[in-house]
Amino acid sequence: MIKAAIIGFGKMGRIRARCIQESGRAELVAIYDPNRVEEAPCELARSEDELFENPEIDVVFVCTPNFRIPELVIRGLQSGKHVFAEKPPAFSGSQVEEIRRVESGSEGCKLMYGFNHRHHKSIQKMKSIIDSGDMGRVLWMRGRYGKEVDESYFDTWRADPELAGGGIMLDQGIHMLDLFLFFCDDFDEVHSLVSNLYWKKEGLEDNVFAIFRNSESGVCASLHSTMTQWRYLFSLEIFMEGGALILNGLKTSSGVYGDEDLAIKRNDSHAAGGFSQEEHIIYHTDTSWASEVSHFFDCIEHRRSIENGSSKDALTLMRMMDRIYEDKNDSRNGGTGD
Repeated sequence: MIKAAIIGFGKMGRIRARCIQESGRAELVAIYDPNRVEEAPCELARSEDELFENPEIDVVFVCTPNFRIPELVIRGLQSGKHVFAEKPPAFSGSQVEEIRRVESGSEGCKLMYGFNHRHHKSIQKMKSIIDSGDMGRVLWMRGRYGKEVDESYFDTWRADPELAGGGIMLDQGIHMLDLFLFFCDDFDEVHSLVSNLYWKKEGLEDNVFAIFRNSESGVCASLHSTMTQWRYLFSLEIFMEGGALILNGLKTSSGVYGDEDLAIKRNDSHAAGGFSQEEHIIYHTDTSWASEVSHFFDCIEHRRSIENGSSKDALTLMRMMDRIYEDKNDSRNGGTGD
């Protein structure tokens, strides 16, 4: 049985602990968190070093604030451990490149990042339809991801740009961008507007409007990531030659985004004014966390490559994020960019 440890026992650490234990495929043997940990399901380590130096530990889950992730991933790989880390993988593409250099020298170690949205059943259904070619080619995509925050949000580490690395795009919009890449592979054109109009917290953008194009396939996509939506919203639309896939809602641990309502709209006759067929699939249960950990354990046990959430995926994603943020007057410097 796989022996696992967790660094960081906040919300995500607790979710990962539950999934590890419920999988029946791994034993959670140690947790380290510098803060007081109540109701720990296993032994508490005295330091991170204790975990990395323990030869009995096979896997380390990194569930810390963003700024610690690259360092701990590298230490884990150098210690000969398999590593699962939360997003974002880093603050820049160059940091991911450094991680990949270490990974290439850690023979047999698996590295996976928690791009959890790929593992939602609705997303998997959309992916299977696209890959089948049943509805023709993808023409364009549109994603909106909004959350509701109040002043208390700015009392957390996520509101410190030194710890978080950025605002709403790096915190939440990164998931939508990852889904675009999941469906379209890559984009070579990126344009963005990054604003800090309402909360006015230096280094923490509250809105990003970005558009992308893959010049080879012609696929275009638009993304809006916002923390001034004043309600929780998840909406992903993919329009294809033969119709559309429209997902509203996302089943999460908090439940604030509602159930996942996937509409499969077919336009076989290409008639104007509507679709010839429409099917709705409602997903009431979130199994994405378990699916994610299961995929990680499968790759370890069967010595397979990480298919979703690899360091290659992370590098492509962070290079896109760099281009969104790259203008010298972007919100990391307190202004707007394009």
